[in-house]
Amino acid sequence: MRRLLLLRHAKTETVAPSGKDFDRRLDDRGLVDAAAMGAWLNRHPPLPDLVCVSTAARARQTWDLVAAELPDARPVVAHLEELYGAGPAELLQVIRDAAVEDPKLLVIVGHNPGLHELALGLIDGGDADGRHAIARNLPTGSIVIIDFAIADWNEVAFRGGQLAQFVTPKLLKGE
Repeated sequence: MRRLLLLRHAKTETVAPSGKDFDRRLDDRGLVDAAAMGAWLNRHPPLPDLVCVSTAARARQTWDLVAAELPDARPVVAHLEELYGAGPAELLQVIRDAAVEDPKLLVIVGHNPGLHELALGLIDGGDADGRHAIARNLPTGSIVIIDFAIADWNEVAFRGGQLAQFVTPKLLKGE
């Protein structure tokens, strides 16, 4: 059994001072949401073994805030340029490459539309309400948790996962 957690970066400023999309940072809401998602993760183990983070400022900042809420986690963290702008096929390759580290819980911190398309492509069952919500939108700061009945990350395939849970900052505010 392997568990994949897809984390979309939290809410960002509209335009970075540099004018480059890559440099956009979290806005005030994003700062609060990322910390809240980290606190939620800390309350819902298992904790991650490996985290692959886009090198874009907003993704790195999101992970840093999430990680600050996981005091007992000691994951290997890899900052990967290829996650910025990656589509489902590229993201799937990053997941399969995780076989080298062989984490039980792998986290990908990235961007839409790639993460949204990947989630839709990987999920073949599981939480029905969550699947319907994901079909509509993958909001900033949200987490998609997908379980795979596999022994090795190389076996991950489209339509091979079961949605365990879908959590958004907005849902947490309603708890």
